[in-house]
Amino acid sequence: MDDADLSWTEKYRPTKLDEVIGQEAIISRLSAFVKVKNFPSMIFAGPAGVGKTTSAIAMAKELYGDVIAEAFLELNASDTRGIDVIRGKVKEFARTIPLSGGMVKIVFLDEADALTPEAQHALRRTMERYSATTRFILSANYSSKLIEPIQSRCIVLRFKHLTDERMKEYISRVAGGEGLDVDGKATEALIYVSEGDLRKLTNVMQSAAATERKVTEAAVYDVAARARPKEIVAMLRYAVTGDFEKARTELNTLILSHGMSGEDILIQCYREALNMQIEQNLKLKLIGSIGECNFRIVEGANDRIQLEAMLAGLALSGKQS
Repeated sequence: MDDADLSWTEKYRPTKLDEVIGQEAIISRLSAFVKVKNFPSMIFAGPAGVGKTTSAIAMAKELYGDVIAEAFLELNASDTRGIDVIRGKVKEFARTIPLSGGMVKIVFLDEADALTPEAQHALRRTMERYSATTRFILSANYSSKLIEPIQSRCIVLRFKHLTDERMKEYISRVAGGEGLDVDGKATEALIYVSEGDLRKLTNVMQSAAATERKVTEAAVYDVAARARPKEIVAMLRYAVTGDFEKARTELNTLILSHGMSGEDILIQCYREALNMQIEQNLKLKLIGSIGECNFRIVEGANDRIQLEAMLAGLALSGKQS
């Protein structure tokens, strides 16, 4: 497939360990494992879009080269959550004779924290039985969701969100490769909406550049269905100062003009609330109200009613203070 036909997430996906950005300590350790051709089973833990899958595949490519298909099995555990896949595909692959030269094989289970408890116990037995010939790399957003016997058989490498500086370097690289004009405000918007997730950043950037070779701040927020931070702050500030009607008008803009869901609005409210210059007691009340509203929406309550109730409660407190 020609590079022009690839999505940007694949086009700019690193193929070597030293191309992975923002995880220097982990990449250094994985490179050392490749050099000695021996390593323990591992858990790659961390948020989405920070390089867990990319690092596992890059490591396998450097280890196995052209025979990677014979020595590397990749499965997405969220698609195959049950015990059958562990007893079937994983066990069959683990029990086959390893490559010549005594190099171990790798089973990579993406989103392993989605495996059922029964499947995890079956995986633990497979890891134990075939430890001489097969290593396991488990990718998980939350390593705590993996059972203790699995955690004790692996080293945990914790991937972190990328820093703003690293993301700016990546934006410049993609912009240069695609011949895009990305100004400073658009760069800040891309960093804001992606929240350290490089995959999300790349997808938003590609979508924002679909109609012209320039990425603008407005296009980024429109594509991401996110509000500008100042719009969220304006709504919250009206509420905590007792002006419910203006706060409600801002909420209408977020829902009707930007098409945002209740949870999306609350996530941005939480991010902005922490940085608002308001009295401490109001900030505490604000954060508590956001948490309460989020719980009710997650439990199935109506988004619009709960958001307006949150703003009304804040406005009442604002008038009383």
